[in-house]
Amino acid sequence: MSAGTAHARPRSGSLAYVGSYAPGDGLDVAKVHNGLSLRSAVAGDANASWLAYSPDGRFLYSTNETDDGSVTALDLADPANPVVLNSQSSGGDVPTHLSVHPSGRFLFVANYGSGSVAVLPIGGDGTLGACTDLVQHQPGSRPPNAHQVVTDPSGNWVISVDLGADSVYVYEFDTSSGKLTEHQHLVLPDGAGPRHLAFHPGGRIAYIVQELRSEVTVAGWDRETGTLTPGQVVATVGADAPAVNYPGEVQVAADGRFVYVSNRGENSIATFAASAGGATLTLLGHTPTGGDWPRHFTLDATERWIYVSNQRSGTVTWLPLDKTTGTVGPPANSLAVPAAAMVLLR
Repeated sequence: MSAGTAHARPRSGSLAYVGSYAPGDGLDVAKVHNGLSLRSAVAGDANASWLAYSPDGRFLYSTNETDDGSVTALDLADPANPVVLNSQSSGGDVPTHLSVHPSGRFLFVANYGSGSVAVLPIGGDGTLGACTDLVQHQPGSRPPNAHQVVTDPSGNWVISVDLGADSVYVYEFDTSSGKLTEHQHLVLPDGAGPRHLAFHPGGRIAYIVQELRSEVTVAGWDRETGTLTPGQVVATVGADAPAVNYPGEVQVAADGRFVYVSNRGENSIATFAASAGGATLTLLGHTPTGGDWPRHFTLDATERWIYVSNQRSGTVTWLPLDKTTGTVGPPANSLAVPAAAMVLLR
């Protein structure tokens, strides 16, 4: 997973943070050793459905995915015992994703329910201030649902993916004022439902996973002009897939040779081989995740394991990965985490 995606590539360590839709304590600290085992819950961080580090790893930020949306800042001075610093309104409803600007001075939040993107300043002590900007997406054939907001690998552009509006927005960002200015509005086919994107490590290709069509659009990315250009479209499932299927997450191997997508419904990880500098994807196969509704997955730093958050079965499973062939093996084991949303390795 390259720079500009949802969170930095995991560090090699012995801890993980597990976010969930638990209404009380939605963030757990887990030990990483031959899989995962829970250590403790973090009080005061409900519905922690998405997590991201500050660039220096000193702080952790989480969404609180509720109707009156907020985000929480945590101090990682003692990584095993995160301390809540403060919470701040996300400026909209149901925040489902966040990321930190490479400068470490701003937090971007995608408000799914209200279809907006917020910018929050980050203080030197890691705390969050009130919004410096709030950009409202406009409806297409459906109401807007902002689902992701990230900085591109060059660090010069901010990109938001909107599932409801079938759109990807590219913004210029002023680090002096904390304001976004729309630069490109890429409209995808009606009913595509773009959810997340991830960049190829070469920085010239983005993979846009489309939740409502079970597809990935391969898009060229011109970092000089800040422009996405759609190219190949590939299915994430085969002809024998269940009628109900919604891709969840997309990630890219560090060397750019493989792309992985989770399928909610088929409950699988789809593996693609990337060629032509990342511009062409070829489906290699599907591996069952060992759980129901794989909302998110993450590759560990060695790329020997994939940790999958299966929301409906309330489990995190870990699957072996052969980084040479890209092959994902069957689940080795699982950990019970009610309404699991994501795992962020440290």
